[in-house]
Amino acid sequence: MDTDELAYVAMRAREVHDFWHTLFDLPTNLIGETALKVIEFEQMHLPMCMLSVIGGMARFSEKQRKLFYQHYFPWAIRAGMQCTDLMCVYYERHFHEDLEDVCRKLQIVPAPTVP
Repeated sequence: MDTDELAYVAMRAREVHDFWHTLFDLPTNLIGETALKVIEFEQMHLPMCMLSVIGGMARFSEKQRKLFYQHYFPWAIRAGMQCTDLMCVYYERHFHEDLEDVCRKLQIVPAPTVP
């Protein structure tokens, strides 16, 4: 990394990734990971996030691709744009709070329930 600050941001992004799965109620399967990368792109505007989305979608079956485009992709764009700047949250200070309260404070919309 070019600077200590950039190295810290990259490290923190890796650290909070699993928190985001919990906050957005996303599974850790291929669809959930790809949807979370869409949210990460909306939050951080990093090209590597969109490259991960493209790579994830390339591995989808036809059924998964349809599900992703119909349900997860539009939701992830809205969710990533609507919530607060999640990279600036000190998550460790919220561990004692109810998950629903934290999500409400951060303006997080949980993943869609898919039929």
